[in-house]
Amino acid sequence: MNIRRGHERGVANFGWLHSKHTFSFGHYFDPAHMGFGPLRVINQDQVTPGAGFDTHGHSDMEIISYVVSGALEHKDSIGNGSVIVPGELQRMTAGTGIRHSEYNHSRTEGVEFLQIWIHPEQKRLKPGYEQKAFAPESMTGVFRLIGSRNGAQDSVTIHQDVNLYAARLDGAEPVCLDIDPQRGAWVQVVKGSVELNGEALTEGDGAALENVNKLTFANADNAEVLVFDMKMQA
Repeated sequence: MNIRRGHERGVANFGWLHSKHTFSFGHYFDPAHMGFGPLRVINQDQVTPGAGFDTHGHSDMEIISYVVSGALEHKDSIGNGSVIVPGELQRMTAGTGIRHSEYNHSRTEGVEFLQIWIHPEQKRLKPGYEQKAFAPESMTGVFRLIGSRNGAQDSVTIHQDVNLYAARLDGAEPVCLDIDPQRGAWVQVVKGSVELNGEALTEGDGAALENVNKLTFANADNAEVLVFDMKMQA
């Protein structure tokens, strides 16, 4: 297990946007942190009321938004317009090219979300969009599949061999997730604190794991956790 502490991440502050970069992104470059397997970007973005990202383009990337607090407004060039709130997951396939904007939907409260980029299995896919809501009780004390290659268990479809799980954990009782040791796992602590295979992690921390067959989470304190279970060849 290699731990990426939250306080070690790259930081960008533009006034309206405060962002922490787990991997190299924008003006932050660190050759030791260029991604993990097909996982390329995890940005923790905080956007002030009424502000946001003007219309801009992407291609050949799976872009996932996971809202932590507040509400995120999305519009894109293929006709989608929506508001994403906690408990929902958005997947945008940039493929041959898509343009979109993201704004804080509120004029009075901030929004915080994770912007996640995953390399797709193949380039030049048709641009697409998907958004689904997951009941809080479905991920309380258990890992709920929220994204997968084939949309299993009513998860969002990701065009890559990735299973994305979310859980809300609290208390000493262990919660386990089995992993194929030939695959890799990235764990991202969104909120709170938890022990992973005996190692203490807190908000903002990430951990890369290879050659393990089980993730054991214990002694959680109001923790919200994402797990990316991935084939390691991008």
